[in-house]
Amino acid sequence: MASKLKSAKELIVFLGKSGIAFLEAMMFTIIPKPRKNVAGEIVLITGAGSGLGRLLAVRFARLGSVLVLWDINKEGNEDTCRMAREAGATRVYAYTCDCSQREDIYRVAEQVKKEVGDVSILINNAGIVTGKSFLDCPDDLMEKALDVNFKAHLWTYKSFLPAMIANERGHLVCISSAAGLIGVNKLADYCASKFAAFGFAESVFVETLVQKLHGIKTTIVCPFFIKTGMFEGCSTACPFLLPILEPEYVADKTVDAILQEKVYLNVPRFIYFVMLLKSILPVKVSMLLAGYMGIFNVMDGFVGKNKKN
Repeated sequence: MASKLKSAKELIVFLGKSGIAFLEAMMFTIIPKPRKNVAGEIVLITGAGSGLGRLLAVRFARLGSVLVLWDINKEGNEDTCRMAREAGATRVYAYTCDCSQREDIYRVAEQVKKEVGDVSILINNAGIVTGKSFLDCPDDLMEKALDVNFKAHLWTYKSFLPAMIANERGHLVCISSAAGLIGVNKLADYCASKFAAFGFAESVFVETLVQKLHGIKTTIVCPFFIKTGMFEGCSTACPFLLPILEPEYVADKTVDAILQEKVYLNVPRFIYFVMLLKSILPVKVSMLLAGYMGIFNVMDGFVGKNKKN
């Protein structure tokens, strides 16, 4: 009898909390969620030397954040540093870091902790792409794609998450990809790395919930291809539904998601519908739809310029 009462109580609590969560979600679809203040927060961005990383740096500079910029390209990173200062940042620190090397990440992370302080917002953005059919991908490039696009997240989390836990506040941001949700022709190693990054970030998010680390937030961003040069030459057969995205738009959406503490952000919104279709349609129908939309051929014009973000 006692066990039945306990089960009934647990069910009532679950239904009650679920109802509140649904009402909250519905409310925030009508009324925008309040944005948090990130002035004075130490924001570390990997791959800050160009592309999306640079745009994120400029936007956080405008919000009054302390910026820590990582990139293997020293010149590009210093240009971003200058642009961030022009945008209003008073404290900007540029570090040359090879995110494909674990020891380099650990070394530079220690420098940051000593010279700047505890990172409170970590944005893992650095990425590279090979853009070849799997059997044509050189082994070293596939390994590097996994090192930069995924493994770097492991080492940065290990470096900065402990202080976030100790301070009871922090925000972990994973820039994954729509290619981290759906397999894409000629992107086998890139998809593998982005699927891994997504799964890792989501798993750590669940760990923070289980451990009741309510001050640690997570945002996982999955954009379609962006016009940063990384996917130079790629095209889409359905620009209305799946456009090649303007980097400024993705940067704005990403910052907004961080400020609202959203866990998931897919850009464009059609990606949410694609994921639903992937879950419910027969595989043959999914493949026919992908062929009809030209998704199989999106990499056909890839020329591989500016492969680093």
